[in-house]
Amino acid sequence: MADSEQADGGAAEGASIPAPKSKLKLVIIVVAALTLVGGGAAAYFLFFSHSGEEKHAEAVAAKPPAFVEVPDMLVNLVGAPGERVQYLKVKVVLEVKEEKQVEAIKPSMPRVTDIFQTYLRELRPSDINGSAGLFRLKEELTKRVNAAVAPIPISAVLFKEIVVQ
Repeated sequence: MADSEQADGGAAEGASIPAPKSKLKLVIIVVAALTLVGGGAAAYFLFFSHSGEEKHAEAVAAKPPAFVEVPDMLVNLVGAPGERVQYLKVKVVLEVKEEKQVEAIKPSMPRVTDIFQTYLRELRPSDINGSAGLFRLKEELTKRVNAAVAPIPISAVLFKEIVVQ
C-alpha cells in the first residue's frame, strides 16, 4: 500500500512538472511578442513620425521676433587702485517674441538703462574675459531686464558691440 501511495505521489509529481515548463514557455513567448511589438512601435515613432513635428516647427518659426534698441552705454570698470582705468562700451538689443511687446517695453527703458548701468559699473575686466565671461554677462543682463519689465518676458539680450579699452 505504501508503494501504491508512493507511486500515486510520483505520478502526481510527474504530472505537475510539465505544467510549469509549459507555463514558462508561454510566459517567454508572450514577453518576446510584447518586446517585438513594442520595439516595432518605438521604431515607427522614432523614424517615421517626424513629418508632423517638422510642420509644427515651421509654423512656429514663421513668426519673426521683434527687437528693442537700448541706448549705447559707456562705463568705467572697477580696477585696483593705481591701475589704469578701463572702460566698457556696450551696444545692446533686447529680443521679444511679438511686435506688440516692443511698445509695452519702451516706457520702461529708463529703468532698464539704470539697471544695466549700475550692474556694468561693478564689473572688473576679468569678469568679461573670453566667451564664458560674455555668456555670464548676457545671462545676468537678461535676468535683470526681465525683473525690470516684469510682466513682459524678454527672450534674450543680444550684444551688437562690446569694446573694452
